[in-house]
Amino acid sequence: MLQEGREAYERSAWAQAYDALARADQQEPLAAEDLELLAISAFMLGREDEQLQILERASHGHSEAGERRRASRCAFWIGMQLALRGEMGPATGWLGRAQRVLEGEGECAEQGYLLLPVAFQHEAEGDYEGACATAAAAAEIGERFGDKDLFALAIHTEGEYLVKGGKIREGLGLLDEAMVAATEGVLSPVVAGIVYCGVILVCEQVFELRRAREWTEALTRWCERQPDLIAFTGRCLVHRAQILQLQGDWSDALAEATLADQRSEKAMNQAAAARACYLCGEVHRLRGDFAEAEEGYRKASRLGSEPQPGLALMRLAQGNRDGASASIRRVLGETNDRARRAALLPAFAEIMLAAGDLDEARSACRELEQIGAECDTEMLRAMLAATRGAVELAAGEAVEALVSLRAASKA
Repeated sequence: MLQEGREAYERSAWAQAYDALARADQQEPLAAEDLELLAISAFMLGREDEQLQILERASHGHSEAGERRRASRCAFWIGMQLALRGEMGPATGWLGRAQRVLEGEGECAEQGYLLLPVAFQHEAEGDYEGACATAAAAAEIGERFGDKDLFALAIHTEGEYLVKGGKIREGLGLLDEAMVAATEGVLSPVVAGIVYCGVILVCEQVFELRRAREWTEALTRWCERQPDLIAFTGRCLVHRAQILQLQGDWSDALAEATLADQRSEKAMNQAAAARACYLCGEVHRLRGDFAEAEEGYRKASRLGSEPQPGLALMRLAQGNRDGASASIRRVLGETNDRARRAALLPAFAEIMLAAGDLDEARSACRELEQIGAECDTEMLRAMLAATRGAVELAAGEAVEALVSLRAASKA
């Protein structure tokens, strides 16, 4: 039974691996190394609570066997998973344990893993320079000890924070490097999924549609090679739905987003479920199905996601200009992130033009142009050209508007 589970794990046959390893564990408690395989199989099947319980057993098992580094690594993953779920007290406790059991161990790859939460803390404080430096230090440790998982996680983290700090091209280069490691198949299953989904999300946030499309296709192939997979599939479907919506394939986008919502809830991924609900709302809005769109936006909001600018644009389409204006002004006033503001500004300009406030629309267009100078992507250029064209047309500058709108249509 144990050998069957190990072999199924190597084939990424997660259901078979989980079943065989769990039955072997019932016959005789598994060693810590095999408990790690069982924990990963549980996670890939969306059994997150079981994964944490099994990893806890593995961490204790490694400690009892004197394998302090392996015990620390298990504790690190427990802490990170709890942090992602928002359970910060237990997360801090497990990360502290991961640090403590390494005392006296000397230099090792596990010390690099424990730098990653430090980088996350720097980022939460708005210190992108400190976050990047810490992630780079973790990457150096990963490279020095030949730990491919650590290296990929660290350069992925550094790339993300470089992008957030305004160094778009440099950051995207590191993200591409992390993705190459994922597509080569040299990463462990969980780390590969984290890198795939994380890189694509950053590409979408900075309007790198070409990269997002290419890496989403790669993620889709990775998921399809694992028929039992539940973890990460919700996020994969969200990315695919996003691409389909942008391409105008609304029916397929709605189907993918609906399935993404179901998969994400099963895998306890609230953030992905919220994005899926928002995408459902967006497609329904574009099709004029406002009641269904309202439900999608409300569900996204309940899951913790801001349903803008879609909700404001729907209020405008319903003839409620005051409501649309109030909504978009509020969310734009609360948003400092440049990329997020860029996603809101075209809608803000459209609503301001409908309200007859040409000056506000021009101001939005100028800000979008400034952001575009920092983050020069084809999609952002198209957004800027379309917004500028609408403003010029409203100002009676028909010739200029024609040039801008033609540029937008060709992008």
